[in-house]
Amino acid sequence: MDVRESVVSAGRAVLDMAQREWQPLSPGELEQRLDQAVEEVLEAELMARLNAEPPPPQSPVGAEPRAPQRCSSPPGQETPEPGAPWETDAGAAVKHITDLLQSSGSRARLAGRARLSLSHTVQLSLTLLSERVSYRSMSRRFNLEKGNIHRIFFSFCERLNTLQEKLIRWPVGREAAESLFPLCSPEMEQQQQQQEEQRGVPLVLGVLGRTRIPIRLPIGKHDMESTVPEVKRMKKEAHPDSWLNLQLACDRHGRFLHCSISKGSDADAGGALRDKLERRPELMPPGSCLVARRGHPLSAQVLTPYSGSLGPREELFNKTLEEHFHILDQAVANLKARFKRLRYLDIANYERARAVVLTACVLHNVFLDIGQVVRGDVGEEEAMSPEGESEMDDDGVQRRDSVSELLFQMFDSGSV
Repeated sequence: MDVRESVVSAGRAVLDMAQREWQPLSPGELEQRLDQAVEEVLEAELMARLNAEPPPPQSPVGAEPRAPQRCSSPPGQETPEPGAPWETDAGAAVKHITDLLQSSGSRARLAGRARLSLSHTVQLSLTLLSERVSYRSMSRRFNLEKGNIHRIFFSFCERLNTLQEKLIRWPVGREAAESLFPLCSPEMEQQQQQQEEQRGVPLVLGVLGRTRIPIRLPIGKHDMESTVPEVKRMKKEAHPDSWLNLQLACDRHGRFLHCSISKGSDADAGGALRDKLERRPELMPPGSCLVARRGHPLSAQVLTPYSGSLGPREELFNKTLEEHFHILDQAVANLKARFKRLRYLDIANYERARAVVLTACVLHNVFLDIGQVVRGDVGEEEAMSPEGESEMDDDGVQRRDSVSELLFQMFDSGSV
């Protein structure tokens, strides 16, 4: 082999090495590697800064420890609410959500990641959801451009939305059977569960209801009335698209099993869920039901209270169901207490507003999974019943009458 052939052979070897190194990388894989490299650089810089900072001065022995001072905001600028709910054991929450995003399998790149690591993206987004602060305030806090914060936040919401089916799921099989609880006297379930099953009184899988999330009206839909962003200022004559309808079903622990979000003008009061349960009877364990307030469709799977003139039997049935409605009321109160941005979404785009609300509902279950519970105060407007008369099918009417009669017999005989 002469020198020329040796040079050609060496060149081919170098070319093959370069092709093996770069050609297998798809655009998605390249972005993922870039993200990982940027995260490692940012984390290394933050650790270096922390190690370089001098330790805080020690207080004299016996002196009272000084409370941390909060920077005062200039006049006219909003101050973040102290002690956001997610800040309790914040490190565990941020790490858990970061791990969820990394293991989600989605190759979609989070917008704005070139300036923020994934863990800090989670921290920024949780802050925006938990505190009623503006992008301008967050821009100063995280040293980022306001437009970049906007992109980061909504990209985070889109990624969390892809986890809806994984984290807001309907229980089936053994999980569903373990989720059931008695229709009457929940505090005495261990003593009465077997007796109630024998008597034919159904067990409850979950509580169904809805609430409203006020949003900013799209351009062209503003009325002459006030647009003050508070639920208490919302009037019945307000434009129906000035809020979102949030329909939820939760188990006895307040975990969401079902979440449906629609425009305020959407008149569906649970008919879609009713139809789904009728098409797929395996979703409801034998001898089980959902309970919902008056106004939801009455069916064999969803029991609602009686309306109109009531006798003792109907009043007892309504009172029995009412004992369960506070479960959903409390879950909604907890949701809004943790994610204060849901009090009013200053978003005129329906799809983006929906993405933010769904993100909050997904994170509600995430925080329950890691044992971080925020208890809100149940108010009059936390959970609402659909307006108008409820739909009723024959099977639902027959089952409700049968159950109410059994409950009345148990009460009359002293079993309840």
